Amino acid sequence: MTDGSASERTGAGRLTAVAQWWQRAYSYAGDERATLLVVGKSTLAATLAWVIAYDVLDAASPAFAPFSAVLIMQVTVYRSVVQSLRYVGAVVAGVLVQAALGYLAGPDLLTFVLVALVALAIGRWTVLGVQGPQVATAAFFAFSTYTASSGDSQRFFRLGEIVVLVLIGCAIGIAVNVLVAPPLRYRSAEYSIRNLARTLHDLLTDIYPVLADQVPDQETAADWRDRAARTGEMIKQAQSGLRTAKESTLLNPRRLWRRYRGHPGFQGYEAVLGALERMLYQVAALTRGLDRSREGGEALPPFLQRYGAFLEAGGAVTEVLTTLDETTLLQQAKRLDRLTDEAEARRDEVIEVTDRLSLSLSDPTVPYGVLVTEATRLTEEFRYTCQVLLDAAKEGSWTKRHA
Repeated sequence: MTDGSASERTGAGRLTAVAQWWQRAYSYAGDERATLLVVGKSTLAATLAWVIAYDVLDAASPAFAPFSAVLIMQVTVYRSVVQSLRYVGAVVAGVLVQAALGYLAGPDLLTFVLVALVALAIGRWTVLGVQGPQVATAAFFAFSTYTASSGDSQRFFRLGEIVVLVLIGCAIGIAVNVLVAPPLRYRSAEYSIRNLARTLHDLLTDIYPVLADQVPDQETAADWRDRAARTGEMIKQAQSGLRTAKESTLLNPRRLWRRYRGHPGFQGYEAVLGALERMLYQVAALTRGLDRSREGGEALPPFLQRYGAFLEAGGAVTEVLTTLDETTLLQQAKRLDRLTDEAEARRDEVIEVTDRLSLSLSDPTVPYGVLVTEATRLTEEFRYTCQVLLDAAKEGSWTKRHA
């Protein structure tokens, strides 16, 4: 009875997960909708390629066309074009290897060994990239076609047919990718910024309440330091997301419409992403300073209270970046400007308390100097980010009004 109930709960959980997946795909343009779009476009491209290869051309190996159409259906138009060029090059190389060796040595086992050896060697050519293995694949299929045909003229016709079918499939795949909802990944840049900002915001909001009440113990400070040090992989993922977003505009006709709508452009997003990366490094440095904060003596608690107030203001700044959206960018940038003013005021209070308590900023045995330095650097990055978004938002608004 218990096992049955557990199975029912597992089944219900899976159905719920599936329903949520479809709900997300229906509700907004996220990964789920992108997946459905790629599947639908791939199906359309494969069907069109099959009809042309099988019904119109009556090809002996029509599957080459739909296979090629699906293979080059990439997440951006630019990647589709680049990968199709590499794929066609790999197929042509494989077919030529088979044609040359088959003509010289005949369709026997020794020829197959030579074809495999040469094709696999060519496939290692870095210019072909991920399509390198297709040299050997094409050569093997070409060998099969070659041996199944009779007479040199028919053999060479069948080998040429493979190349034509691949060209047809790639052309249809690119055409579908360009003409049917060509993929734009502007949101990837926003998501990248949001993810890094969320990491930074969560860390700051965990730190400042502790500083308001007490000097952090060794375990707590060490945990902050470890969390800050583990952000390297997230930074790499964010940079990858931005690169994909920038690449999606290349050879993409939809970029003209986005330009008309006043998109802020990737230059602004790239600058913000760089600023967030520097902020994370600065927070990592201040967590190391907080890990030494127990060495500050009696003056430390009032200093940390003011420092906690500064980090709270910094958390409010990063919270805006966790919801970055091009459609409300100007309003968000103006709000960021006000919050940055608040963070600068809290930073000034940190400096004021160090002066009032005559705390040394140059003594390496106490953390005051490091913490004040990182607070100043953080406020500079806040201000820089604010200015970048203000400029990008205003430029986008001007472009839309005068398009």
